[in-house]
Amino acid sequence: MYFSKIQKILLFASGLWFFGEGLFGPLFAVFTEKIGGDLLDITWAWSIYSVALGLMYFFIGKVLSKSKKKEEIMVLGYFLNTLFTFSYILVHNSYQLFLVQIGLAIAESLSTPTWDSLFANELEEPGNSFLWGIAGGQSHFVSGIAIAIGGLITYYISFNALFIIMGCIQAIATIVQSRIVFLKRKNAAANLENEDS
Repeated sequence: MYFSKIQKILLFASGLWFFGEGLFGPLFAVFTEKIGGDLLDITWAWSIYSVALGLMYFFIGKVLSKSKKKEEIMVLGYFLNTLFTFSYILVHNSYQLFLVQIGLAIAESLSTPTWDSLFANELEEPGNSFLWGIAGGQSHFVSGIAIAIGGLITYYISFNALFIIMGCIQAIATIVQSRIVFLKRKNAAANLENEDS
């Protein structure tokens, strides 16, 4: 089994991203209640997120299908995810929570389809289910560990500490993922040099 340099970056950064996101996990419901929300607010927040994400997936998928800037757009999605993760600290009511959920949906719609496309482009055998299994399996494995750690952080420290840790991990994932943009530019410059010689 062989992973290209780009695939390794994609997998490592997405692993960090899933870890950062997974820290919140089921604590979302507890947090919603903490800011004065109820069962309906939790329902609305997840519903708004899912509907916005689904609509944005359709739109972004169509717009980006021919784009030559996929790497940059994916990194933008990671960056926005970092910003909206930190913004949980500023949430004090359900309406602010709904806005953060919409922002996170936009961020994920920029990053996830482009991540899938870039990963698929690097596969020598696009139908290799084992490699796709690694890509999909790592997200659940990492999230499962993160959920337990997130609960401990929130129980013994606070939600704000959790959001700061989540945001920092998302920021590191964004920095790692941005290496793909530099690799792309380096490869483009090398190809141009080869054409000139």
